[in-house]
Amino acid sequence: MASIKPLSDRVVVRPMEAETKTASGLFIPDTAKEKPQRGTVVAAGPGRVENGNHIEMGVKEGDVVLYGKYAGTEIRVDDEDLLIMRESDILGIVAG
Repeated sequence: MASIKPLSDRVVVRPMEAETKTASGLFIPDTAKEKPQRGTVVAAGPGRVENGNHIEMGVKEGDVVLYGKYAGTEIRVDDEDLLIMRESDILGIVAG
């Protein structure tokens, strides 16, 4: 994968695959699949500056995060679909 270095408080996220089967075992057609809202952080920027103070990022590479359904901008790098978003678009880090 090409190296992407996000600026400021932006992160690059690799979305996880959408569910293909319901809990009861029914297969979901491609047209009915929900957009994934979970992904892995591929790269994180250095943080932001606020009132002259540097504020570190709360996420790091490898973190599995939850984000809003329509968060971020979709980009394509080396035949891979990624999202680039601000840290504030991330709702939380998945533990475990």
